[in-house]
Amino acid sequence: MTDSTFLDFTSATETSAVNERHFGALRPGEASLDRIASVRISHAVLPLKGAISDAKVLTGRQKPLRDIAFLFAEIRTEAGLEGVGYSYSKRAGGEGQYAHAREVAPELLGEDPSDVQRIWTKLVWAGASVGRSGLATQAIAAFDIALWDLKAKRAGLPLAKLLGAHRDSVACYNTSGGFLSSSIEEVVENAHATAAAGIGGVKIKVGQPDTRIDLKRVAAVKEAVGDGIDLMVDANQQWNRSTAIRVGRALEEFDLTWIEEPLDAYDAEGHADLARELATPIATGEMLTSVAEHAELIARRSVDFMQPDAPRVGGITPFLKIMALGEHARVRMAPHFAMEIHLHLAAAYEHDPWVEHFDWLEPLFNERLETAGGRMAVPARPGLGFSLSERARAWTTASERFGSHG
Repeated sequence: MTDSTFLDFTSATETSAVNERHFGALRPGEASLDRIASVRISHAVLPLKGAISDAKVLTGRQKPLRDIAFLFAEIRTEAGLEGVGYSYSKRAGGEGQYAHAREVAPELLGEDPSDVQRIWTKLVWAGASVGRSGLATQAIAAFDIALWDLKAKRAGLPLAKLLGAHRDSVACYNTSGGFLSSSIEEVVENAHATAAAGIGGVKIKVGQPDTRIDLKRVAAVKEAVGDGIDLMVDANQQWNRSTAIRVGRALEEFDLTWIEEPLDAYDAEGHADLARELATPIATGEMLTSVAEHAELIARRSVDFMQPDAPRVGGITPFLKIMALGEHARVRMAPHFAMEIHLHLAAAYEHDPWVEHFDWLEPLFNERLETAGGRMAVPARPGLGFSLSERARAWTTASERFGSHG
């Protein structure tokens, strides 16, 4: 090898460094403005005022819901900024989420919190042996949501504005007043209270073994609220295909905004058939835990309203991918539960979304969301715009901090 050949070879190995000096490029990490200094995770259990039942209880598949388990993540940086996020579980899985979060939380330390997508991938692969969907990604959802909260706070913007809002308020509907554990008189009373609170829609549960009872309850609520408020129903996956067609056609006279989860959550083909056969729009997706599962619903035209849940799909990072797929297909969106998070995401969605109002979670936070004229207003506070209350701290059963406490 001649000297000139050797020089050519060594200069090739130095090209990257020369280009970095000449063009101002930076090696990975050199552009970081801040680093994650500490992570605190907490497991808290929110007690409900009473036992809640939907069709899954009446068909014997689940027990009444009495509380909700939450995984909170609080991420603090060297510069003193803090982001808060949460995931949740109903009936089972909360302790599993917390255990998985404990294992992967140290992976966050020292990272640039602005690199949210890369951190999401890192956390997913840290626990990939137990899967890249389901409980594993639901555990990291709390971290991902906290990082997006922090990122918007650094910018001094509500998350909706950071993402690029289409609107400053979103049409909202209430679910917490329409469960099957409530008498029809109570459901009607709750529907009137919902309208008086400035909420634009009411969703009631159906899917009972005797469908005639469902039809009577829907008729009573429709008569009570009239045409001034939207009405939705939710069967919680308890119908088979023939029942869904039969009851779906009987429900068409009520001009419903949608029928939710008429079939098993994973029956994309069946939902597609219903969407073609029924005049009433079909909504589903809340039980799915990955982008791929939502992509199948969208590709098959199984939904008129997709209903992703950010904590369930792994956080805001994968939720944004679902939004992009839905926008491209011109599917409308009505995210499930977690209105403190989903309000911002719905505000940034192109195609006229809804957001679900649940008052169950309000004791967990110091702030309240405002409703008027059938819509929920995006708060002007930076980030997601909420902070954990003292009651949330009191309901905490386990907590651990990683990194420096400063």
